[in-house]
Amino acid sequence: MTTEDDTSRLRATADFVRRHDTAALLPLLLPDLDDDGLHTLTRRLRFVHAALLVFPPDVPALRADLAACGLDPDTPPGPSTVVRRRLAERHHRDPAALDVTIRRPAVPGAGPTPRTVEVFALTVPPGSDLRPVADHERAEQHEAHLAFEVLDPDPLLLRGLCALLTDHGATPDGGGHNPHEDGTVLYFTAPAAARAGFRRLELYAPGDHRDALAAHLTASAARPVAARPPAETLLRLLTGAWTTQALAAAARLRLPDALSTGEALPTATLARRTGTHPRALATLLRYLAMLGVVAPDGDGHRLTAAGALLREDAPGSMRPLALMYGGPFYRSFGELDHSVRTGEPAFDHLFGENHFDHFARDPALADLFDRSMAASARMFDPVPDHPVLTAAARSPAGATVVDVAGGNGELLARVLTAHPHLRGVLLERPHAVEAARRTMAAAGCADRCEYRAGDFADVPEGGDVYLLSRVLHDWDDERCREILRHCARAMPAHADLLVLERLLPADGSPSLATAWDLHMLCNVGGRERRADHYAALLAAAGLDLLAHTALPLDAALLHARHQPATPPGARP
Repeated sequence: MTTEDDTSRLRATADFVRRHDTAALLPLLLPDLDDDGLHTLTRRLRFVHAALLVFPPDVPALRADLAACGLDPDTPPGPSTVVRRRLAERHHRDPAALDVTIRRPAVPGAGPTPRTVEVFALTVPPGSDLRPVADHERAEQHEAHLAFEVLDPDPLLLRGLCALLTDHGATPDGGGHNPHEDGTVLYFTAPAAARAGFRRLELYAPGDHRDALAAHLTASAARPVAARPPAETLLRLLTGAWTTQALAAAARLRLPDALSTGEALPTATLARRTGTHPRALATLLRYLAMLGVVAPDGDGHRLTAAGALLREDAPGSMRPLALMYGGPFYRSFGELDHSVRTGEPAFDHLFGENHFDHFARDPALADLFDRSMAASARMFDPVPDHPVLTAAARSPAGATVVDVAGGNGELLARVLTAHPHLRGVLLERPHAVEAARRTMAAAGCADRCEYRAGDFADVPEGGDVYLLSRVLHDWDDERCREILRHCARAMPAHADLLVLERLLPADGSPSLATAWDLHMLCNVGGRERRADHYAALLAAAGLDLLAHTALPLDAALLHARHQPATPPGARP
């Protein structure tokens, strides 16, 4: 291949960008994407560019090619640290010898939303020893990809999007952070059945999302470039407890509430505002900066997007999670070996009672637990759009959604807000019902919701849709079968059951469910399960698992209904 081939590919890429948009591209990239998944992704992603790597002999030749393809030759270049690193790894070259630039000229006529061609360029003069690199890359097209910008990215959303893409056949394939434009890229290899003509896709998230990037690199087939010696790897793992406590201490001291993502504050000023020791605070800030929670800025620090989630007033604040994981659950994890030896919760061993009773006895702790559960509520975002709920909302006679053990009402409030013609019934323990009343009132749904104080044996009858969110993983199999039988007895023949849980991957791939499985063992006495395990539990209660749909944060929504009745005289 030659520079003429580069010109042809550049022209074809610009034409591709001009002809496609987000909704048209996603089914081509992910052929088994269902309507729910497409709806979720089109709300969260925007097609922004198609990319290719070219090898001009010099900069004037590149400018001429851009102009010949109707692209602006004066588009300013910048350094591409991610592609430079990937090239260096593939070809065993010194990154400093690979001057890879990046330009993003706009594509005229690409619709109302600006789209570009992302042009990576590595200059290869005649006779250069980089010619084998150019020949290989032109043949393999490793860097050609389609990119989607994540709208309003945060760590939870990024994890959920990565899980959704993976569930539909995309394979994690590396990524990185470009400090020159402060953007994080997560690469995927498209499924073999993809029909877009590009083998790779990219999620682009403005900002430094190092936690999501680290999880993505762990899941990637590509080995991280800076692989560490085993002793260093283990040492870093052993300091994980320090990370938990550093985040919890920041939350307890309200450091994030004293900072912002805009103006940086000097350490001395921040120490006065938080009542902390200036030198000790500087040590904590240095560690938090390493974690990506704060960012050094001149003589002070400011919050990153991840750190802003620790503010009490942040939408979807994760401050309650930091306090819970750095408080009661941190203490019980110190007794994890007890759980592994006996199979019993370390929490019960440490505190002398199960966590439900322990929290119910302390109103402040119960409130913290409810708010920590709500901090992961981003997994609820796609739930109101599930076909079962949209069909119920269209019922001329109206329909009722029963939320069994519905906590503070966050999920039911979202469903009722999305569907004004639905009514709700929430079943919970007495102290939690009051929290749910406040949630419903704040959402403007109080007049369409009834509240029942009770236990699983009190599941209200006559509903059209039943919700069971993050409940079954609290219990062993016997108790789960009992809970599901209570639900099945209350459900009319036409009713649907939606169960929200994290599913353990059948292939052992990395997942938040694996971590939560350990958490459930240590603190609750429950467990996470695979889809086929839930199918068996449902079947024991006379319910069929019909389907399950991926949700953010490695969660899933399982849809079940009553098993069809066996006709008289038929063999069961």
